[in-house]
Amino acid sequence: MTDILIIEDDSEIAGLVRDFLIADGYSCEIRRSGEAGLSFIKYDTPRIVLLDINLPGIDGFSVCDEIHRGQNIPLIIVSARGTKDDKLQGLNLGADDYIEKPFDIDLLKAKVSALYRRHYGADPLGNKLVVGNLTIDDSKRTAFFDGKPLELNPKEFDLLFYLAQNAGKALRKDTLLNWVWGADCFSEPATLTVHIKRLRDKIEKDSANPRHILTVWGVGYKYEG
Repeated sequence: MTDILIIEDDSEIAGLVRDFLIADGYSCEIRRSGEAGLSFIKYDTPRIVLLDINLPGIDGFSVCDEIHRGQNIPLIIVSARGTKDDKLQGLNLGADDYIEKPFDIDLLKAKVSALYRRHYGADPLGNKLVVGNLTIDDSKRTAFFDGKPLELNPKEFDLLFYLAQNAGKALRKDTLLNWVWGADCFSEPATLTVHIKRLRDKIEKDSANPRHILTVWGVGYKYEG
């Protein structure tokens, strides 16, 4: 069963929402028309639908009405149409919430999470570690930043995970070396410096002026979400 079905004809918006939700642990599918969305629901009932109104062919209001004629699928309308009448129509047709474009992605994620918990009693995040825009799944050894997967080698992953676990705390260099490379390892501080640089190159917009992986002079490093 798919967690989130996104019915949205704007590929940029659909892709952005999908990437952020996948990073939060949801499985997602995109359909770019009302007809395609309804066809998808016939063979795979999603847990939540995110629905645009201005769609080619059947509009979102008709799709919402059709969905709730046969099934009670939680649904959030996400639309540039934001008049009072539009919102009332959507909610009266069975939508659980109505988000107006342009929207804040964190607000959308929070509403999806709340709706998921309300209907299914759990959140797919499970044991994932989330610090700001960073999501790490230790069991799967995967990490996402700003919704995009990070390509990390094993030591980079372990280092980032430990920093994120202790977000906001200044960690000594020897502590990090012992945690990542082991107490009996003879790795030099320069090894840690190289791995910190690699992580910054993959996460920071400007690795020369980092905002997340920070140097604490005289101590070591810390992660800020």
